[in-house]
Amino acid sequence: MNEAWQQALKETDIVRTRVSSLQTFDDTHVPYMFLSPSTINEGDTVVRRGEIVVQRPALILPPNLPQFEGFEFQKEEGETDSSVLNFLYVRGVSLPSLKYNNKTYSLDVFEGDVSKAISFFANQLERQEDVMTGLLTGRDETWQFSVLIFICSQIARNTHLDIRRLMDDVRRRRQSN
Repeated sequence: MNEAWQQALKETDIVRTRVSSLQTFDDTHVPYMFLSPSTINEGDTVVRRGEIVVQRPALILPPNLPQFEGFEFQKEEGETDSSVLNFLYVRGVSLPSLKYNNKTYSLDVFEGDVSKAISFFANQLERQEDVMTGLLTGRDETWQFSVLIFICSQIARNTHLDIRRLMDDVRRRRQSN
């Protein structure tokens, strides 16, 4: 697991982030496209399209107990779901106590290398004026960690806005009482 994590940290590239921020008071659907060099057809690119649903944060949450669904982490003998969390915590990665549900919608092959695929899909997203879908690259063997890195970057980008929204909500409640 450590080798996969190190590889994902080194090789994940967030080409295009989502423009919209995550929702503070609702579930957020975060679509993504993950591009990786094909291990079967050299020179081609694997295109994984999916979406992570980050469930609405709650003010009262168990500390540091995020839940992951749909990430398909390889289970080694004796490994449990909490093994991934423990692995991340030991490395200083702490995620908010939310539920992260990954849904992979399609797995396709793009005939061309990753740089051509980046250009093609970035152009396609721009033409469609799609500001919600993130575009990232990495190795197919470590796609789960790459997607976690992507969602963590979105959460980190959103923190100041979440705090402001929470404070505004508290002020509104005080004024209405």
